Amino acid sequence: MSDSKSDWQKTTLTGALSHFPERSPSFTTSSGLNIEPVYTPDDLPDYDYPNDSGYPGEYPYTRGIQPSMYRSRLWTMRQYAGFASAAETNRRFRYLLEQGQTGLSVAFDLPTQIGYDSDHPLAAGEVGRVGVAIDTLQDMDVLFKDIPLDKVSTSMTINSTAPVLLSMYIALARKQGVDITKLEGTIQNDILKEYIARGTYIFPPRPSMRLTTDIFAYCSKNLPRWNTISISGYHIREAGSTAVQEIAFTLANAIAYVEAAIQAGLNVDGFAARLSFFFDAHNNLFEEVAKFRAARRLWARIMKERFSAADARSMMLRFHTQTAGCTLTAQQPYNNIVRVAVQALAAILGGTQSLHTNSFDEAYATPSEDAVTIALRTQQVLAHENGLADVVDPLGGSYFIESLTDGLEKQVKVYLEKVEKLGGAVAAIESGYQQREIQENSYRQQKEVDAGRSTVVGVNKFISSTHKIAGLTKIDPEQEKAQKANLAAVKAGRDNKRVSQALDNLKQVAAGDGNTMPAVLECVEAYASVGEICDVLRVVFGTHQELLVF
Repeated sequence: MSDSKSDWQKTTLTGALSHFPERSPSFTTSSGLNIEPVYTPDDLPDYDYPNDSGYPGEYPYTRGIQPSMYRSRLWTMRQYAGFASAAETNRRFRYLLEQGQTGLSVAFDLPTQIGYDSDHPLAAGEVGRVGVAIDTLQDMDVLFKDIPLDKVSTSMTINSTAPVLLSMYIALARKQGVDITKLEGTIQNDILKEYIARGTYIFPPRPSMRLTTDIFAYCSKNLPRWNTISISGYHIREAGSTAVQEIAFTLANAIAYVEAAIQAGLNVDGFAARLSFFFDAHNNLFEEVAKFRAARRLWARIMKERFSAADARSMMLRFHTQTAGCTLTAQQPYNNIVRVAVQALAAILGGTQSLHTNSFDEAYATPSEDAVTIALRTQQVLAHENGLADVVDPLGGSYFIESLTDGLEKQVKVYLEKVEKLGGAVAAIESGYQQREIQENSYRQQKEVDAGRSTVVGVNKFISSTHKIAGLTKIDPEQEKAQKANLAAVKAGRDNKRVSQALDNLKQVAAGDGNTMPAVLECVEAYASVGEICDVLRVVFGTHQELLVF
C-alpha cells in the first residue's frame, strides 16, 4: 500500500498507464486549471476547515448561506418567460404556476430593453420577439392579470430601463391595493455587464451607475424585501468567458456598485443585504460546483475586509442560476435535455437560491409549452426524487472539490487585482479590458471545437440526422400591429398635459442630483411610455457608443 500520493503515482499509477495510457496528454477545466487523476489530503496541505469552509450559514459561507439549505426550503423554481404580447405571456405565467413553478421571471423584448416604444422605427420586426413588449403601465396590468403581486416573487431581467419597469411594477401594486413594502422579487439592474458582454445599454456608464444607485436608495426606504440588483455573471459566461472570468468580472462589477452606493451616501449595511447575483451553470459539473462555493467565500471576505460590513446578511452571496443557453445545440436538440439536467445538478450541488432550466428547443425558438414543461419537470425530479435536497453541501470535504474551490479563488484574485490596477470595473470597461479577455477566450473555445479537441456531442462527434421538432413557438406578425394600436389608444386616452408635466419634472431631476425614481414613478402613473421616459433621459445623459476591441 502506498504511503503518499507521490508513491502511488510512481508505482501503481505508472504501472497501469504503461498498459492503458490516458485519453489525453492533459486534463484541464474550462479555466485552464490542471486536473490530477486523484485527490488526497496531500493536495490540501494548508486547508483550514473553520476558515476555508466552515459550517453552512456561517462566515465565510463556502458551504451555503443557510444552515439547513434545502432541508428547510427548496430553491425557487423560476422559469424565465416572455414573448409576443402581455396577454400571451400572462397565459404562460399562469400555466407555469399551475405546473408548480414557485416564482415568476420576466423576459422583455429588445425595444423595451433599450428604451424604445413598439411604434419606434428601430423596433420594427423586434416587437415581442425575444420577450414581452411593455410600453406603458397598461401592458404591465395585462401582464400580471389575476396574479396578486403580494403572493408571488417576481424577477425582471431588465437593465438600462430598470427604473422604468420597476416603477411600473410598483405602480401596478398600488393599483392592486398591495402594500409595496410586501413586494418580493429582483430587478436585474446590472448595467456594467451590458457594456462587457450583452449590449442592451442606452446611457454612458457613469450616469447609468447613478440610476442603479437611485434604485438602491429608493428600495432601501420603500421596498425592504426587494432585491435591488442581480449582478450577473451569466451573460459574461454566455459571451464566452471562463468560469474564473465569470466570477472575477462579476465580483469586480459588484465592488463598483458597492463603492458607488457608498459614494452616494448609503450605509453599506443599509443596502448590501439586498444585493443578489446571477450565475451560469455550465457543462463541467465539478468546476461549476466549486465556482459557486468560491464565489460565496470571496464575496464574504470582500464585504467584511474591504467594506467593513458588520451585518452578516451583507456578506452573504445569494444567487439565481440559469443553465447555459450557449451550450444548447440545434443539432440533435433532445440532447439538450440531458445537458440541462446536468447543469441544473451543478447549480443545486453548488447551493443556488433559485434556478431556471432552459428548454431543449431554444436553439430554434422561444420555448414551446411542452419544452418548458420538461424543463420545469427536470427541476422537480431533482428536487423530489434523488435525495439531492436532503443534505447541505454534499460535495463539501471532497479533496477534489476543495482543491478546485481553492484553485478558482486564487485565479479570480489575480483578475481582481488586474481590474483594480486599471482603476476599477468602470475604468476597465472603458478601456475594453474585460471585453477583450472574453473575446479572446471565446475565440479559443471555438477553435477547440472546430479542431475536434473539445467534443460537442451531435455537432463535431457522434453526428446523426436531426429530426424536426414539432410545435415550435411562432410569433404572429399581427401581434406587433396590435401592440402598436394598443399604444396609440393609450396615448390618445390619457391626460397628456399630466404626462408632459411629469416628463418635464423628470428632466429637471435628472439634470440635478436628486433621486430619479420618484420622478420616473410619477411618469409611469401618468401612463408615459418607456420610450418617452428614456428619450428624456437620453437628452440629459447622452447615449453610449460601443467601444470596439480587437
